[in-house]
Amino acid sequence: MNVVDREFALLAREVRGKSEEELFEGMKAAFLALPPASARSLERFFNAYGYWGRLDAEAGDFEELRLKANVLHSHIDDFEWVYGLLSDFRSRRTLTAVLANWLRFDTALPTRTRETLFDEYFDLDILTCTPDEVVADLGAYVGDTVLSYMVNYGKNCYKRIYAYEITPSSFDAMRRNLAGFRDIEMRRKGVADVPSRMRVAVCEASSSANTLSDAACGEEVEVTTLDLDITEPISLIIADIEGGEYAALLGARRHIGTEHPRLAVSVYHRNEDLFRIPRLITSLSPAYTRFHLRHRGSPLYPTELTLFAL
Repeated sequence: MNVVDREFALLAREVRGKSEEELFEGMKAAFLALPPASARSLERFFNAYGYWGRLDAEAGDFEELRLKANVLHSHIDDFEWVYGLLSDFRSRRTLTAVLANWLRFDTALPTRTRETLFDEYFDLDILTCTPDEVVADLGAYVGDTVLSYMVNYGKNCYKRIYAYEITPSSFDAMRRNLAGFRDIEMRRKGVADVPSRMRVAVCEASSSANTLSDAACGEEVEVTTLDLDITEPISLIIADIEGGEYAALLGARRHIGTEHPRLAVSVYHRNEDLFRIPRLITSLSPAYTRFHLRHRGSPLYPTELTLFAL
């Protein structure tokens, strides 16, 4: 067994050998052993964004750790399946790094696997382009991903780009930033599995983390699906929509099932997305045979985790 497979096998064996409560207590002990500045940084981060549960040692609130212990204990079979699905050892080691960070706040392996060579989404060893590309950018924010696409592939390596953003101020900034480019369809809409109207739930930490909600009191916005909103074939879907990625892929089942666009999907907003999203993709089309995983987040907690499916 090679070193990368051995690392993962040892981690999986450790998880299987413990009860959920034992996993939680080990994670809690590892957190409490962190340098105080690192622990406070993690508490601020988890509590500001709210995706993964609260963490406040002084108040005795370790919800974030309990949720991760539950996912590890309940879904180690799923994580082993994902590991086998990944197409390269860099991706496999990245998965091991993420789970080791969950299990014992390991920062060494996330440091080694953190993506620093290529810009986010645009690993040139994974994604190439042609002048016929039709790109759907979900969670386009201020147009930064589209601008990065231009830098990495050039201004002539696409036919059309659809950019979706729900936050009014971000959408206005995107219109200004992309005004000089041709064939950019900017749409102030949310993207999900069914069309509806929802409200923008504002994240105080960053407007880039605003989400859709039925209960929020923010501004109302139209929600569509890619199958309804884009009639031409899509060749690339980029999705970073703060936990809405699974629903967005469901709403693109026709495109995915018939056209097999390449996918670059964030899988870190929900713990379960690491296995739920690849299982969804393989269920929508057996044509996807290459899967890669990259992260660009802090080694203290590896976010900005992207699954590529081709």
